[in-house]
This record gives sequence, structure tokens and C-alpha cells, in this order.
Amino acid sequence: MRTAEILVACAVLLCSSLCAQSDDDALRVFIFAGQSNMVGSDSKVRDIERFPPFSGLGEPQKKVLFSYCIGRENKRKSDGWVELAPVNDVVGPELSFAREVTGAIDAKIAIIKVAAGGTHLGGDWNPDEPKGFEMYPLALEWVRSALADLDRRKKRHRIEAFMWHQGENDMFDAGYMENYGKNLARFLACWRRDLGVPKLRFFVGELCTKTIWGMDLRPRMYAISVGQREVADADPFAEYVPTSHVGVEIGRPVGLHYHYGTLGQLEHGVNYADAYLRSVGVDRDNPRPLSKWPYRDGAKVRLFVLAGHRNMEGERAFVQDIRKGKHKALRKDDVTVAYRYDVAGGCKVSDGWEPLGPAGPYDTFGPELSFAKRLKKSGESDFAIAKFTHSGSQIIDWTPAGSVAKSRNLYPRFLEFVRTSVEQLESRGHEVEVAGVFYHLGENDMSWVPFRKQAIERLVSVIAKLREDLEMPALPWFVSQQPPTDHEGVNRVDVTADLVRAANGDPHLHHVRVFDLPGRDQELVITTEGIVELGVRLAKRYDASK
Repeated sequence: MRTAEILVACAVLLCSSLCAQSDDDALRVFIFAGQSNMVGSDSKVRDIERFPPFSGLGEPQKKVLFSYCIGRENKRKSDGWVELAPVNDVVGPELSFAREVTGAIDAKIAIIKVAAGGTHLGGDWNPDEPKGFEMYPLALEWVRSALADLDRRKKRHRIEAFMWHQGENDMFDAGYMENYGKNLARFLACWRRDLGVPKLRFFVGELCTKTIWGMDLRPRMYAISVGQREVADADPFAEYVPTSHVGVEIGRPVGLHYHYGTLGQLEHGVNYADAYLRSVGVDRDNPRPLSKWPYRDGAKVRLFVLAGHRNMEGERAFVQDIRKGKHKALRKDDVTVAYRYDVAGGCKVSDGWEPLGPAGPYDTFGPELSFAKRLKKSGESDFAIAKFTHSGSQIIDWTPAGSVAKSRNLYPRFLEFVRTSVEQLESRGHEVEVAGVFYHLGENDMSWVPFRKQAIERLVSVIAKLREDLEMPALPWFVSQQPPTDHEGVNRVDVTADLVRAANGDPHLHHVRVFDLPGRDQELVITTEGIVELGVRLAKRYDASK
């Protein structure tokens, strides 16, 4: 190549590099839109400090620009761009999203939020024939106006991504529900066209199956999720963001609710942040390698399998709560116990075997930590723990038969998880004894009569099938039960008596009644102190069974 050509090529490369750097320095604009679970309905700013990982998010984030138009009849609107902060004492996912993103990358960000509860994609958000509150043209005008204001202020910017959470209302209209996927694809295409960003990334939030609608409207929720997944699978610039493992507001009188509430909104924002950061090459998973295999060659290893729903996962047990005091030792990884897990419905999975330690989503942990500590205290050694949970599941999801919501069927994955755990230990030359399955009875099932009525029958089917498929007919099951929801609407089903009868008829089924756990000030959920005690009680019951 001649000198002149080399100089030209270098100039082109330099220009490209400078342009890329300049674009990277631009303000990144994120659009948040949807209905009530995007608004943040039934959340409260004062509750933020109840959840240690999110402490401080009630305060303004002064370096993040925010433009908003929130609500239906009575809209709350920002006067131009303001500092990011809660609006009307409500917590939205944008709060935690912004903190997570700005903490992970060196970039300036801005958020535009347009959301209104009870709105439909098929109607209000329809780009072609908007109805009702006509959210699509309203949102488009709001976004364009906010961007024009940045232009006037000579702030270089680019539209970075669109966070969408909606769908619950479309499932109440047969036509909207049936055509949700088609309507969503059109919605994405129109935003890209109207904003002039043909490759605009969309992050589509899953409808949370932990809510009451995840049970009594299961087929409808599933239909919406099918449409969402089809779009995300077919569109290279769209991603389906799971949310069924986040916290949900605890309602009265039976605990069930249909809004995320404060904790769920904050975790929802983290989910969006994780998905976005992965899309730009930022992986925030912290490696937890087991540097030295803890068992001697040829040793027999007992495998303890922990399984269940929100409280086995540890939805409201936070690492920060055991920073001091008698439980602080639980925060330290135990390199003598190999730990394998698939939790939060597959959203958090171990990299092979890791040291036992806090490894739940959102700085949470489950009863496995105190369980292992108590086993050691009683003289147990050479044991491993495998944990499989989905806090947004109900017992029907664990059954071999499953339900109409096929994507929620857990049994095949659970079976494979246990099998693989055994095989991996055997491949290292160990004889493996599955000491038992420790299962905490589904909490949501207790609050709705149809599921409460069939809870133990469904559980027994899981127990029988797992024993059959593992060829372990005497596999012990230890089923812990917290106080079932106490309300006249569900008390006609005596689920405790049902479980006692099942245990009396099965010598290898142990009923672990934990009705007096601490840290249970609301229906359904157990907080940190109770989760720690649950692990202790399970280990004690195992000791007593030997």
C-alpha cells in the first residue's frame, strides 16, 4: 500500500474511532412505558427502607434526567426535565434501573416515562387506531417533545432502549388477548419508524405469575406470555425479561395481590438493568468458584435437595440483615460444602458447584445456610446441597401433569436438576446418597380455594413421580409448612389435616410443622429471621429421622 493510501486509511480509522467515542459519550435515553405495574401502583416510598438492597432509592438521583407523564384521567407531568425521583410517593422500576446502570457503566442517562394503569395494547396503545386514553400518540408526542428539549439545550443524546411492561388488561378482551403478539410486533415497528431508530432495542417485561392472576387467570396470562415470547424470539432487537420471581405486594385479607408493590418494582428495575447491561456486553455475575474440591477421593457424599417457592428461595431474607449479630457467620462462603442451584425460575443458576454461601437474586438467601450450619453442629460431614426453586410458581407447576401454561411446567427441569447433581458427584468418584428432598409448601396455593383444595394431592403426585423416575422408592421427603392463610374464605379447606394424612400413610414423608417461625408479620412471606430458623428446623427434623 502506498503512503498516501495508508494515511487515508489511518484518517478513516481515526475518524471512526472518534465518532464512536463521541457517540458513546452521548446522553443515553431510555423510554419506560406500560400500565399499572410500570406506573408502580400500590408501592410506597416509605417502604423502600424495609428492603436493605434498595436503601436510599427514595432520594433524588441528581445526575439522572427524568421526564414523565403518568396516569390516566389525572396525569402527573414533569415540567420539562427534572432530577430522577419518585413521583406522587410511588416507586417505579426506573429508580433501581438508573442506579444499577450508572453504577455499572460510565455513562450519562436520561429516562422518559409514560405509563397509565388499566390500558390496553389493543386499544389505548394501538399505533394505528388508538382508543380510550389514546396512549400511543400521547406517548409519542411526549417523547418527541422531551428529545426536542434536549436538542434545544444542545445535549447530545441517543435513544438507547425501550422498556415495556403491559398485558394484564389485554387478557380480559378475547380479541386483544388472541392478537397480543401481532399487536406487540406492530407496536415495536411503529416506535422504531416514528422515532427513526430502526434497531431500537425493546425489553418486554413478563407478566408476574406470583400474583393472584397467575393462578385464577392462568390460561389468559399464558396466552399473553406466548405472544410476548414469540415477538422476542423473532425480533433480534427485542428481549423477554422474566419477572415472576420478584416480590409482590402483600394484600389483605389473604395476602394475594396483582401489583408488584415496592419490593417488586425495585427488583423489576434490576431485571431491566441486567438485561440492558448484558446487551451492551456488561456481565455482572460474580464468579464464586470452588477453588478446592471439599471431599476426599472416593468419599461417600450425602446430597440434600432443597426445593420450593418464595420462602425456600428467600424472597425477603437479605444478606444485609445478617451483617451483624448472631447470624453474621452465615454471610461467609463455606468451602467445605459444595452448592449447586437453579433458583428464581432459572434466572440465577450456579456455574457448576460453588461454595455454599449467599447466592440468591437481589442479595437474598434461603434456609440452606442455617440448614448446613445445623447439620455440621450435629456431626454431619461430607455433604452437598442442591437447591431448585421458583418463587413465582404454584404447586401445579411442579406436578408431572403440569397445567395449560406449559412454559411454567417445572417437573422435567426439577427431575433433570436432581439427576445431574447426582451424576456430577458420581463422575468425581463419589458414592452418592440422596439424603432427602426438603420442600417448603407453596405459599400462594394456601390463599385460593381451588389450589388449596388440591395442594396435597398435587404434592403427593410430585413425590411419587420423582421417586419413580429416580428409581428411589424410599426417597425421604421433608415438607415444611408455615401457618396456612387464615381467612374464612379459605379455611373450609383444612390443608394441614390433608398433609398429616398424607404423611401418616407414607413412612418416608415427614411433615415439618413450622407454625411459630419468627419474622412473619404478613401473610405468605417470611423475613430474614424466620428463614434462618426454617433452615435450623429442617435440619433438626432430619436428625430426628435418622
